[in-house]
Amino acid sequence: MPQFFVSTAKGLSDTLVEELIELGISHPRKTNAGAFFDGNWEDVYRLNLCSRVASRILKPLIEFIAYDGDELYNQVYKNQDFSRYLRPDQTFMIEANVKESKIHDQRYVAMRLKDAIVDQIRNDKGTRPDVSKDNPDVRFYIKGYKNNYSLAVDTSGDSLFMRGYRLEAGEAPLKENLAAALIRMSDWKKDIPIVDLTCGSGTILIEAAMMALNMAPGMHRKTFGFQKFDGYDENVWKEVLEKAIEEEKEDLPFKFYGFDTDRKTLQKAKTNARRAGVDHLIEFRAEDVATVRPPCEKGIVIINPPYGTRLGDEDNLRDVYRDLSFTLKTRFAGWDVFILSGNKDLIGDLKLKASRKHFVYNGPLECRFLKYSIKAD
Repeated sequence: MPQFFVSTAKGLSDTLVEELIELGISHPRKTNAGAFFDGNWEDVYRLNLCSRVASRILKPLIEFIAYDGDELYNQVYKNQDFSRYLRPDQTFMIEANVKESKIHDQRYVAMRLKDAIVDQIRNDKGTRPDVSKDNPDVRFYIKGYKNNYSLAVDTSGDSLFMRGYRLEAGEAPLKENLAAALIRMSDWKKDIPIVDLTCGSGTILIEAAMMALNMAPGMHRKTFGFQKFDGYDENVWKEVLEKAIEEEKEDLPFKFYGFDTDRKTLQKAKTNARRAGVDHLIEFRAEDVATVRPPCEKGIVIINPPYGTRLGDEDNLRDVYRDLSFTLKTRFAGWDVFILSGNKDLIGDLKLKASRKHFVYNGPLECRFLKYSIKAD
C-alpha cells in the first residue's frame, strides 16, 4: 500500500494519532509535525472528509540527494511521473522549504522543480501546465535538509482547517483544527454542554456541536485536492460521502453556550453556526465575563481568552482575567475548566492551580492548554 503523511500543528501529533486510529488507520507513525500511515486512496478520501485535527494529507513522491540546481532538476525529471497528478490544462504551485543545504535559495529550488515538471509534461503531451499562486489545481511541497530532498503532492487542496462554514471571523480567530484538538484533549464525551465565556466568532462551540452530531468536518467544503488528480475515483468518493452522511445525528439532548461582550462578533458567530448547520444547538449571549452565570446545571468550560499580544494590551486585560477568576471561583464550583493560554503572566492573575497542561501552538505562538478543577469554597 502507498504511504501518506498527515500534517498537523505543532503539539497536536498525539491527538492526531488517536483520531487516525479511530478513523480506521492501522499503525500510524507519529512525527513532530504529524503522522505517516500506509493505506489506500479510499483512506485518503475519508481522512480529508472526516479528520478534525489534520492540516493536510500529503502523498510523498520521491526522496533524493541534490547539491545543485541541475542535479535537482534531473532527479525530479527522471524519477517521477507527474502526469498521474497534473494535466497540461491544469495549474499548480510549489512550496519549498530548504535548510542547511548547498542550494540555500528556496525560490531557486521551487523554480528548478517547476522547470522539471513543465518540461516533462510538455515533452510528453505537447503542452504544459501553468503556475498559479492564488487558486492552483495541484500543490507540490518540497523540503530540503542537508541536501536531502523530499517531494510530495497535496491531496487536500486548501488546508483542512478551512471547513467552509467560517466566512466571518473575530479579531484573533482560532483555527478550526486546533479548536477540535483542544476539545478532544478535554476528554469531553459528547454528552454534556460546553460553555465558552469568551466565544468570539464561535469556533470552539461550532466544532463541538459538529463533533457531537458526528458531522464530518469537511462536509461544507466544495472541493479537495485529490478530486483534481487523474486517478480520482468519483464512485469511491460518493460511497465515503454517503457513509458519513448516514452516520450524522439530527439533534442532541443538550445545547452549547457562548458569551461575548462584542455584539458584532456574536452576530458573526451566529452566522458561522448557521452555515455549519448547528445554530439550533448553540445559544450565543451578549454578556461580560464578570457577570456570567452557569447557563446549565452541568457542563465544562473551554475558553480561549485574549493573550495581549500587542503592546499595551496586557495591562488592559488584567481586569478581564481577574473577573474571569472571580466568576469561575464563585459561580462554577464543581466544573472542569480548560483554558488556552498564550500569556503566562495573565494566566497567573487567575490565582488558580492547573491540574494538567499541554503545550500547543496557536499559529507561531507557543501556548499552554490548562485544566482547572474548580473547587467549592
